[in-house]
Amino acid sequence: MSDHIHIPVHSQAAENALLTPSQLQAMTRRAHRDPDGFWLDQAERIHWHSPPTQGFSGSLQDDVSIGWYRDGTLNASVSCIDSHLWDRADQVALISHREGTDEAEKLTYRMLHERVCRLANALQHLGVSRGDRVAISLPMVSEAPIAMLACARIGAVHVVLFGGLSAEAIAERLNDSGARVVITANEICRGTKRVPLKQIMDEALDKAGTDCAVESVLVLRTTDAPFAMLPGRDIDFHDFVDWFEPDCTPEIMNAEDPLFLLYTSGSTGKPKAVVHSTGGYMVWAAYTMGMVYTHRPNDVLWCTADVAWITGHTSVVYGPLANGGTTMIFDGLPSYPQPGRWWDLIEQHKVTMLFTAPTAIRSLMREGDDLVNRHDLSSLRLLGTAGEPISPDAWMWYHDVVGKGRCPVVDTWWQTETAGIMLGPIPGAQNLKPGSATMPLPGVSMVLTDTQGNVIDGAGEGCLCVARSWPGQARTLWKDHARFQQTYFTFSPGLYFTGDGARRDADGYYWITGRMDDVINISGHRIGTAEVEEAVGTDKRIAECAAVGVPHPVKGQALVVFAIPRTSQHSITPEEITRQVSLAIGRYAAPDEVFIVPDLPRTRSGKIVRRLLRKIASGEIDTLGDLSMLSDADSVGMLINTVWKKEEKELNVA
Repeated sequence: MSDHIHIPVHSQAAENALLTPSQLQAMTRRAHRDPDGFWLDQAERIHWHSPPTQGFSGSLQDDVSIGWYRDGTLNASVSCIDSHLWDRADQVALISHREGTDEAEKLTYRMLHERVCRLANALQHLGVSRGDRVAISLPMVSEAPIAMLACARIGAVHVVLFGGLSAEAIAERLNDSGARVVITANEICRGTKRVPLKQIMDEALDKAGTDCAVESVLVLRTTDAPFAMLPGRDIDFHDFVDWFEPDCTPEIMNAEDPLFLLYTSGSTGKPKAVVHSTGGYMVWAAYTMGMVYTHRPNDVLWCTADVAWITGHTSVVYGPLANGGTTMIFDGLPSYPQPGRWWDLIEQHKVTMLFTAPTAIRSLMREGDDLVNRHDLSSLRLLGTAGEPISPDAWMWYHDVVGKGRCPVVDTWWQTETAGIMLGPIPGAQNLKPGSATMPLPGVSMVLTDTQGNVIDGAGEGCLCVARSWPGQARTLWKDHARFQQTYFTFSPGLYFTGDGARRDADGYYWITGRMDDVINISGHRIGTAEVEEAVGTDKRIAECAAVGVPHPVKGQALVVFAIPRTSQHSITPEEITRQVSLAIGRYAAPDEVFIVPDLPRTRSGKIVRRLLRKIASGEIDTLGDLSMLSDADSVGMLINTVWKKEEKELNVA
């Protein structure tokens, strides 16, 4: 679709707009001219115990040091709950709809305050204090955001873990973070499937061994399924927590004190824990969500992301609640127990803002327009998406079929490391281009560079970087600041390197072109190919392997693994390798295809040419290009025969 195709602002969107186009331009100019003054003004969006008087401090060069609002003090849970009690105590703060139930649990700000305080007191009783880490592995139920806010209440650092992680992956994260307490559930229900979360956590704790600092495990009973409890360590969540007082004095934190760690895959095998501060993160969450998802009276925001991801942290919990809004969560699937389940919930709860991933949108498209049209979705006024680039056709379907042409589609780009939206439209103030993440938010200094780190002016394509710090910027990687500097700040000194490529058109609109390193995006989950290759390589029957991402019509990208057996006597099947990856990382990382091959295409220096693997796996065998740089060009023909040996074969990734 052409860059020149605009979707003009709908009259209804213009009426609801936070800013006019001229006001947005003035805001952007002010942020560029006086960044410290601009960001101190934005700091007023949240509640401070002692308001800050300074904005940014530090440097993005040399020994990278990032600080914001250093002289300010606050508590994140107070900004999200207490600050609204005087005027919104009886407003619904959280709607939690569990699959299999007719009625959702609706917690007002007063009720949320009581639940958070009880758990905060319970954690303190278990010995958790300021700076201690608490691991949270829960389904999308009320207790998940409550647990996060309870940690913030007492100054503990929460580490939310995705429910699809394997025992090995959980054990690694527990040991790395040094978590003292775990909050988990007996089961996660995913349609007809049951994930034995407590059993997996028990296995993880066994694997963590003597390095593990976990002393207590709070277990939430989500189903009637039996589960083992270890006396002296395991505690029934509600039997314990519900006895504590419904009030808890908040711990006053310095702005630069860590609020949470969040693990994300990197281009090396070891997952990295991104560290976000309290003050800067809270301002950024309130600012970005307030600018793009502005809450109005009776608004209900449903961000479908799991709280284990940054989207869930910012767009489900901290951003909406800091702005005094109503946020909704759901622990079921889009098409269970029948297709159209999401449309049922939007109609039932009068959802006004829906925020989901392109993967979900593509899946919903496959169910057909008629299913959407049978539901009353007139409550919707805003549609959002993030997690990966969205194709123009999916964008148009979302806009025309779901939004009936009257709801702006806010296609946003951001990362775990950025904490909130960096690129995205301000609803009602900007024309939209299907497939484009639009422009940087006011205060975001986005630039493109060539592969040598030189800044590109005007229209062009290159490496996406940020030239100036922002309050929500990650401060470091947990226990590895050297890796933080190496990963993000050595590409072009003074710039934050996102790792993504992008194109900027003549109007200043950005189009994300994909990862520039070896991280692939599967249904919004970032997975390091090195992490996959490390998992496969633990099997001693494998001499070498390579993992690549290729386009997939639903998931965005699919994972394909090529593995070389150590010798012809070392027999191994694709199914065994798939199981190995699932055990080491999680089911969500299971390869779509595994090929057992005798060799891989390499340069004369021995480097595997993954570009060729991607083209072969996705069927682009007519566009392989020059093969003269290969040490053995015959290896390419061998691979093509292996992958496409049957004419009738259709790869899952095709």
